[in-house]
Amino acid sequence: MQEKEKMRELYDTTKKLSGNGRGPERPVKSKDGEVITNIEEQRNRWIEHFKELLNRSAPLNPLNIEVAHTDLPVDVGPPTIEEISMAMRQIKSGKAAEPDNIPVEALKDT
Repeated sequence: MQEKEKMRELYDTTKKLSGNGRGPERPVKSKDGEVITNIEEQRNRWIEHFKELLNRSAPLNPLNIEVAHTDLPVDVGPPTIEEISMAMRQIKSGKAAEPDNIPVEALKDT
């Protein structure tokens, strides 16, 4: 047996023993509740299901939903020294540098 075949056999055996493989899929049923086994019929049933689901007409009495407020109290000014200090304390050391290539330790030492 070649090395590649042995590795494949090991992988398959491990997968079976671990039980982490995909379980059996749920059967597709017709509108009458009968199990559909033909792949093409299953696809057609899914198409039919989603057409019914997504192409419904709007309800006659829509729900009474209040309009969202647009004047939310959000501070968009520059951060305070206290906010920056708190953020710096929350950064964990030993992590990889962000896209700016500045290591966390260099930021904390300043």
